[in-house]
Amino acid sequence: MNETMTLCLEIIFWLALFVVFYTYLGYGIVLYILVKLKELFVKPVKRSLPASDADLPEVTLFITAFNEEDVVDEKMENSLELDYPADKLHIVWVTDGSDDGTNERLQTRWQGKATVHFQPLRQGKTAAMTRGMTLVDTPLVVFTDANTMVNREAIREIVLAFQDPKVGCVAGEKRIAVQTKDGAAAGGEGIYWKYESTLKALDARLYSAVGAAGELFAVRNELFEAMEPDTLLDDFILSLRITMKGYTIAYCTNAYAIESGSADMREEEKRKVRIAAGGLQSIWRLRPLLNPFRYGILSFQYTSHRVLRWSITPFLLFALFPLNIAILLLGGSTIFYGVLLAMQVLFYGLGYWGYYLSTKQIKNKLLFIPYYFLFMNVNVLKGIRYLKKETEPGKRRSVLKSKNKRYYLLLSLIIRHKSLSSNKKQTWTEYYMMRITHKEY
Repeated sequence: MNETMTLCLEIIFWLALFVVFYTYLGYGIVLYILVKLKELFVKPVKRSLPASDADLPEVTLFITAFNEEDVVDEKMENSLELDYPADKLHIVWVTDGSDDGTNERLQTRWQGKATVHFQPLRQGKTAAMTRGMTLVDTPLVVFTDANTMVNREAIREIVLAFQDPKVGCVAGEKRIAVQTKDGAAAGGEGIYWKYESTLKALDARLYSAVGAAGELFAVRNELFEAMEPDTLLDDFILSLRITMKGYTIAYCTNAYAIESGSADMREEEKRKVRIAAGGLQSIWRLRPLLNPFRYGILSFQYTSHRVLRWSITPFLLFALFPLNIAILLLGGSTIFYGVLLAMQVLFYGLGYWGYYLSTKQIKNKLLFIPYYFLFMNVNVLKGIRYLKKETEPGKRRSVLKSKNKRYYLLLSLIIRHKSLSSNKKQTWTEYYMMRITHKEY
């Protein structure tokens, strides 16, 4: 009986270990091999921008902001320094609900340099994006955050990526500005994003990047789709819904946004928990993408790169330790499983040591890795509770009723309707957003 039980536990242990390894390292290895094999037979096509600036498309730099008075000047200076014809680049701020000096700053010092759309009612970032997009008529829209700075060549590089008609979205690279004095939050985040950027670049070379980061990404105007107001990861949902229409997401390493890492691990924890909750929400809302018979290689990439990280892998990771102990207690190989247990104890010990040093503001890059790795996976588990709270009746992000689906379709049609004036688009958008969020005029 013990032998049967031990064998079952060993099978579960090795399956769990395989999934954990594949999720965080194995997929990267497989992806690299597939990209190299593909590029042996299919050479990347080199594209170029129009020879004359007069032939460049008009672009909107779309900034959604809430109470960003402290960064308005720096963001505007950065935006005006971008290498793109001034008559072709339109800077738009949507500042719904802001009650600090954001609007006053934009309308005084930067009057005439940017268009500001404001309404007193705050309905969240996703609703602000939807409302703002009804007022944009350029063929390309670049989304960026108020607190991130974009490199000078970013817009041209993004427009270059759109020269491929198959590209419906361009994901810029996110870079974390890590200072010498920064602690585990910024250091760990910086290491994570370097690895993540490598995977994104390989994904794009194989077929398509799997999602875009809100710090810097762009879409074709006609492909923008209104999202549910309670969407936690608007950038991810929007970009992948574009791929579901048959387009790809290009990853542009030469267009990047720089932002400071989280001030401390408490702030980083809040962010990671929210992202994890958004990931779980996205898995449900993008569930058709799990069908490999319909989406092929994209489904493989999406499952391997995103779904596993946000679903079963964290559970399997933390199950390895008790499974290891149970196998030893039931008579498993003392030496072999003893060594594996010792390695786990060492890894958790290094993670805890990294945590201890971070509380003392002592920086150690070697210990950032196990600490941040465990930290991320713990926050995925916390994300489940966060998502449950956010979808409880009475919360701002209430569960949406199925009847609201038709409102999103109507919003998308309004946004893409060329003959409607901006005022009419805004009026209809506000009406449907009110209906969706159950508010009254």
